[in-house]
Amino acid sequence: MVLNYKVLGQGQPLIILHGFLGSLDNWQGIAKELSDEYQVYIIDLRNHGKSEHHSKHSYAEMSEDLQQFFQEHKISKAHVLGHSMGGKIAMFFACENEKLVDKLVVVDIGPKYYPQHHQSVLNALNAVDLEKVSSRQEVEKQLMDQLNDMGVVQWLMKNLKRESGESFTWKFNLKDLTKEIENIGEALPEKAEFSNSALFLRGGNSNYVLEEDIDLMLEKFPLMKMETMKGAGHWVHAEQPQEFVNVVRKFLKNN
Repeated sequence: MVLNYKVLGQGQPLIILHGFLGSLDNWQGIAKELSDEYQVYIIDLRNHGKSEHHSKHSYAEMSEDLQQFFQEHKISKAHVLGHSMGGKIAMFFACENEKLVDKLVVVDIGPKYYPQHHQSVLNALNAVDLEKVSSRQEVEKQLMDQLNDMGVVQWLMKNLKRESGESFTWKFNLKDLTKEIENIGEALPEKAEFSNSALFLRGGNSNYVLEEDIDLMLEKFPLMKMETMKGAGHWVHAEQPQEFVNVVRKFLKNN
């Protein structure tokens, strides 16, 4: 699997993994902030951004993609940070490849099973006939008519592209992501465990990580710490970027 990536800075490697329907572009600001102390790799996951598309989209396969990335770039050990779907990949990878992961940072997601909850967004995206639209404004209007949430629509629009003289396309692999959507909610395997340091960073206004989830998190990540960023929702890093960087930096520095 060929993964598109960018690397910033020098120092100990830090891998950053974006969420569902995102891309490495969502993390460039955070990566730049952290690149003064770390060699930061921001990656487009399979079926996202400029990375290769594939009919399969599961955590086992994405964890394997990351293992291959480590090998290709001769990374013997790194900190791994992931948000939402990227956080679940980070957990899978860390539990399967503990020797490769120094510290783990998981942003607003837990190891539990999550019922499928992206259907309204996928329905809206699939309802847009990109062969028949002539402008970005048309696409934006059609998505707004379906979703009525400008923040989400503007975020999705970052994935719209058009080569000169051609029709619009999505950067992500909408067809196969729609088909494979049930895999996004998958729980960690029953015996999965990571015995190194882990930080779970959640938004105070998000319902992705609940108090009742902590026992399961401790079972799988016995050295975990929990930080709650008050006033932030699911996109913690976008809503409170400087506080997010400060919390992550402090955790990575502590022995």
